[in-house]
Amino acid sequence: MNVANDMSIFTLISGASLPVQLVMLILLLTSLVSWWYIFIKVFSLKAANENVDQFEAQFWSGGDLNELYERITAGRKTPQGMSSIFQAGLKEFIRYKQQKDTEVSDVMEATRRAMRAAYNRELDYLDAHLPFLASVGSVSPYIGLFGTVWGIMNAFRGLSNVAQATLSQVAPGIAEALVATAIGLFAAIPAVIAYNRFAAGVDRLSVRYESFIEEFTNILQRRA
Repeated sequence: MNVANDMSIFTLISGASLPVQLVMLILLLTSLVSWWYIFIKVFSLKAANENVDQFEAQFWSGGDLNELYERITAGRKTPQGMSSIFQAGLKEFIRYKQQKDTEVSDVMEATRRAMRAAYNRELDYLDAHLPFLASVGSVSPYIGLFGTVWGIMNAFRGLSNVAQATLSQVAPGIAEALVATAIGLFAAIPAVIAYNRFAAGVDRLSVRYESFIEEFTNILQRRA
């Protein structure tokens, strides 16, 4: 029973050397930040998908595009997602159409550039925090491994003054060191899973945005 108590997780953490404890602290803080970003991305991607669904339902309902533009610009909230791309494209299209002696190709090129700029802004918003999750997923195991190597070095260094080394003497030090690797994996695994899932979600939204740009460009070109 005493051996079990001495090998508890809290005892191992408190008994680890200062560098190993610093590694554990860094990994725990990193894990907490990554979980915070994970919750943020869950809600932001959900809101982005709902925004796309609602806008497409309005856009393809057959209503007047100018009325849809007025509703979007009159709202209190800044347009986001596909609404932002639509607003940027139609605004640029109307502005160039009002100019005299403007070629249709110039109008469409300017409209496409405006929609592409809005598209890039939306992708930057969707990609926020994803590089951090990717870094946590790739670096955390190595940080934990560094703590493990350091702890094992200290464990074997402590045996240098012992005449006869036994497993009971080296086991606590090795166990303390391995906790750092476990915490590193605890931080890395959720970050990797979340990154892959969110990256796939961003890619799907990106495809929908690009498809809308092409379809809306064709509609505006017929109107031009």
